[in-house]
Amino acid sequence: MRPCSERHTVRTAGASGSDVRPLCTVELSERKDEMRTRPSRTPEPPPIWRRSVHLFPGQGDFSVGSLIRAAQAGSMGAAVREVFEQIDEVAVERGLRPLGPWLLGRQPPSGRELAQAATGTSQLALFGASMAVHQALSASYGVPSAVVGVSFGEIAALTAAGVLTVRDGARAAQDLAVVLASCPGGLTLLGCAEQSARRLLEGAGAPDAVVAVVNDDRCVVIAGPVPALTRVEKVAGDAGVSTVRLRLPFSSHHPALADQCEAFATSVRAYPLAPARLPVYSAVAGRRYRPDDDLPQRLADCLVRPAVVPTVLRQAAVHGPDVFFEAGTGDALAASARRILSASPAPPVHAPLAEPDFPW
Repeated sequence: MRPCSERHTVRTAGASGSDVRPLCTVELSERKDEMRTRPSRTPEPPPIWRRSVHLFPGQGDFSVGSLIRAAQAGSMGAAVREVFEQIDEVAVERGLRPLGPWLLGRQPPSGRELAQAATGTSQLALFGASMAVHQALSASYGVPSAVVGVSFGEIAALTAAGVLTVRDGARAAQDLAVVLASCPGGLTLLGCAEQSARRLLEGAGAPDAVVAVVNDDRCVVIAGPVPALTRVEKVAGDAGVSTVRLRLPFSSHHPALADQCEAFATSVRAYPLAPARLPVYSAVAGRRYRPDDDLPQRLADCLVRPAVVPTVLRQAAVHGPDVFFEAGTGDALAASARRILSASPAPPVHAPLAEPDFPW
């Protein structure tokens, strides 16, 4: 789910330390003698990031435009083509339109068109985008030291760790989309801390609404029936707390979704699971996955249990990464990570697809 990034602008140009300034081109003929004796400026090399952690976001911060622009670039474009070749096999298997030719074609879809396509189309696009970013980053900066999954992003995180193949990860993503279509209610983002959100729920008389995701100390997502969300939004507005109803036609992270949770766990049990090649941290489990975890059930827990991002980000930081990368199309999770890790000296956090000058 999407953190409250509206209040925080991510600096792109030069944020990576690789800001390249063009050579001066004015009055060249009058300065050629000087230029013979002075060395020309050369671009700074990309940063040396040997240890990284990849962060896989949920569904609330998906930008089709960022994915399409990235697909037109060199290493990222190759990763997009490779990943969606595999995903499109699943799309055809499930009766969906192949995404690769659509996203990479002359008339790529808008976000609205993806959302209005058959159930599972937008989830396959998000899963594919996360996997393509992960693969491109791994090619440029090496395999990450650990991965962190938030909500829907746990499927991509487990795939990145080798637990699921890309094809089976895509199948799980589409399975979840089908289950989510039967999850009534909605999700609202509140610009406040968790305890403040709980007071708003109480003040609105909305016992059937719950805190679904804790992004950081300034932003949470609540889930529940639409009338309950409307009441909470009104009380929050009166209290000066910002609210955004997420454009997702379902609820999640809600204890009333036990039947949907069991249905999704059953679907994931159909896929072979390999041992994780990397540490995988779950914002829902609140810890690193263990070899004895029932991973189909842990994935399904995303439907009924809250996700708490700060806990697992601090745990993942013990790997001593040089950098955190958001493996998605937006920058909201990266913005939350910066706030969470700002209390102590921390490595930089980058959202490559949201940074036009990112040094691939």
